[in-house]
Order: sequence, then structure tokens, then C-alpha cells
Amino acid sequence: MDAHSPKPKILHVLSQRPSRTGSGVTLDSMVRCADNAGYPQIAVVGTPSDDHQPEVGELAASDVYPFVFGGDVPFDLPGMSDVMPYATRRWASLTDTEIDQYVLAWSRHLEEVIDRVQPDLIHSHHIWLLSSILKDVAAEIPVVTHCHATGLRQMELCPHLAQRVVAGCRRNDAFCVLHREHAQQLATILDLTPERIHTVAAGYREDLFHAQQRSQEMTPTVVFAGKFSQAKGLPWLLDAVDRLSSAVPQLKLHVAGSGSGAEADALRNRMASMSQVQMHGMLSQAELGALLRRCQVFVLPSMYEGLPLVLVEAVASGCHVVCTALPGVTRELQPALGTALCLVPLPAMRTIDQPDPTGLPQFVSELTTAIQRAIDRPLPELPAGAKQFTWPSVFQRVERIWSELLGKAPVSANDQAG
Repeated sequence: MDAHSPKPKILHVLSQRPSRTGSGVTLDSMVRCADNAGYPQIAVVGTPSDDHQPEVGELAASDVYPFVFGGDVPFDLPGMSDVMPYATRRWASLTDTEIDQYVLAWSRHLEEVIDRVQPDLIHSHHIWLLSSILKDVAAEIPVVTHCHATGLRQMELCPHLAQRVVAGCRRNDAFCVLHREHAQQLATILDLTPERIHTVAAGYREDLFHAQQRSQEMTPTVVFAGKFSQAKGLPWLLDAVDRLSSAVPQLKLHVAGSGSGAEADALRNRMASMSQVQMHGMLSQAELGALLRRCQVFVLPSMYEGLPLVLVEAVASGCHVVCTALPGVTRELQPALGTALCLVPLPAMRTIDQPDPTGLPQFVSELTTAIQRAIDRPLPELPAGAKQFTWPSVFQRVERIWSELLGKAPVSANDQAG
């Protein structure tokens, strides 16, 4: 791809709402960076029936083509996680008929958009059903698929769909992963050669997450941002806050996020009954940055994650971070974030994101101790290693993949189908 030739047109594809989850933030950030680099872009995103015109970066409304759940298909949006910050269906609950409706409707929607805008490259998100049909509707267009780990998780939760996803997704030309363990998992699951998988990490917006004008004197404050679910470890964070309240009577836990379903409702009711907890609901990126600058410690006691970019956002905002020792965090973030990051061992696990109850008392004890120590420490400086996790740095790695694919003929879909 000649640096002086017109920039190729990029079609971004996400099956769920932009900016509301990690993959949505990634989409939004990639679009902003690519816009700054001069790429013409279009986005196709999933959205509920009450949001017919979702925003993606700074794209004009005419460049965003929503697929409306409750309209294009007669059911709610299936979320890539089983607990989402907005109303969704669980993939495991969809019938065979609904799966067929989903695939057919998305195929028609994509065909119409591709025929209209004629993209040079497609960048999709999630190793799941939508990414698996792209070569059916755009066999000759290079496809890059961004893995966010939740697709790999859904293969375990929905084994009846796994082979369909594998057979379809492995035809795509290149894959972005968040860390090296994902690269190894993806190579094994999709039977890919290593050169088709690229580790690009995750990023944060320096204009929103920074420690400027941050108060250095504050009462003990802890913050959690994420879905209201056991998979995010929220019940055991509440247990730890209960334990700490006697030793740290001024302790306040700020909770940003939401959730739907019985599990989320139970957690919401519990937090409403705790005087130490203040719930903020869903926050924009700018609002979350402002909240982080008012808090000392960010806690993510999650049972399963890819590479949670919110940890970098918290450190950039001047917080200490307490997190479970997830593989991606241990291998990719700990070397970069240094002493600003404190890891708590995961309890023994029953499934990929469900802990064995017998290990939870020790887990809560260790989590409580880690939070107490973080509260007692001076606020950290931004580690030099965090620079690699800015979105411009991530985008540079993604752009190299685009350039490689557009500088040569894409691999034939038939050749890859195996």
C-alpha cells in the first residue's frame, strides 16, 4: 500500500452496541485513530430497537449502518458476555430457528452495505457467528478479526455452535489478539499458522484518562467499573468492603456499570443496602476518567478477562490497581504497570468463569488484604511502560496488519476452508 495513494476504505463490523463494553470501546477508538490517519470508514453495529442511530467515533450518521434487534430480527440482542450492561439474550438461550434468523438477517444486511460502500478491507470484532459469515458475503475482501476472548468463552458455553464458528472464522485473513496466551489459544482452536495472528494489546485515551489536577489528599476510596456479575467478581468485592468497614470506617466504594437479569438485580439490591457503596450507573469514558481521579484504588476481582484495558485507564488516572492474577494481566500488564498493580491469586475454578465455592473464603481474605495495602500507599506515578497501551500505539500495530493485507492478494476463502 503506497503511502501517497488514497487511503483504503475500512468497514468495521461489531455485533453489539458500540462504546458500551470493551470491544465497543476498541471499535470507537480504532475509528477515531483511523480517522486521524485519513482513512474513509463505515461501521455496521448491532443495536436495540430503542437506539436506531448509535454513535461510532466521529463518524457521520450516514456512515453508521445499524442492525436493529427487535426489528431486523424479532428478538433481543445476544451479548458476547452472558451478563451485559444492558438488556440482552444469552447465546445459549437462542433456538436453532433464531440462530438461522440471525445469520440470514445479518448476511442480508452486510450484503446491502458492502454493495453500497464497496470497502477495501473489513475489520470485525469477536471470534463468533458474525465474523464467521464474512467470507460468505465478501469472499474477495480481506478480513481482519479482532479477538476479545469472549468468543472463545462462548464456544465453551455453546458447544453446539463452536464448529460452525471455527469453520467460518478460520477463513478470515488475519487476527488481532490482546495478548500472547490468546494467540496460542486461537492458533489451536482455529488451526491457524502463527503468522496470521498478531498481538496488538488494548489501549486507553490519554485525553480522558490522566492524573492532571488530581487531589493528593482524599478519604479512603475504592472504585469498580464493570458488569454486575459474579464473573466480574463483584460479590466478593462487596464481601471485602464489608470486612474493611470496621478497620476503615470512612471507606467508600464507587461502582460504575450496570447489568440485567436476576444475578445483576440481586447485586444491585445488595449494594443499595450498603451504606459504603455509591452506584453511578453506566458512565461515559469521560465520566469514568473523572471518577477515577477522585479515587485511590481501582479493583477488578474478575474471574475471566482478556486484557482489561480499564486497568491501564485506572493507572493512567493515578490509581493503584488491585486485580486477580489473570493470564493476560500477569503476562502483558504487570511488566508495564509495575508496583501500581497488585495481583490477587484466582481461587480454584469450576468452569472458565465460575469459582469453586470452597476457595472463596481465602480469596476474599486475600482481596481484602490487597485493598487495605493499596489504600495505605502513596498514589503512584504513571509507569513508563503504560505508553505502549495508548490507542495510537495500538492503532499503529493494527494499521501494519491492514497494510500487509492490502499490499498483497488476500488468501482464497476456498483455500482456507480446509
